Amino acid sequence: MAQENKRRGGAGSALAGTIWFIGFLFTIGFAKLVWWQILFGIVIWPYYLGVALR
Repeated sequence: MAQENKRRGGAGSALAGTIWFIGFLFTIGFAKLVWWQILFGIVIWPYYLGVALR
């Protein structure tokens, strides 16, 4: 049997991640957040997103 080469994600996934990271850095600069606010947002934001999308 020939070994199948399976890839997950691909170029679209990498592009989406890059765009998200650029947006994240822009948000930090625009809102003038300090390090503890950034960490707080990373921890709390997924919770509120999950509640809103439920």
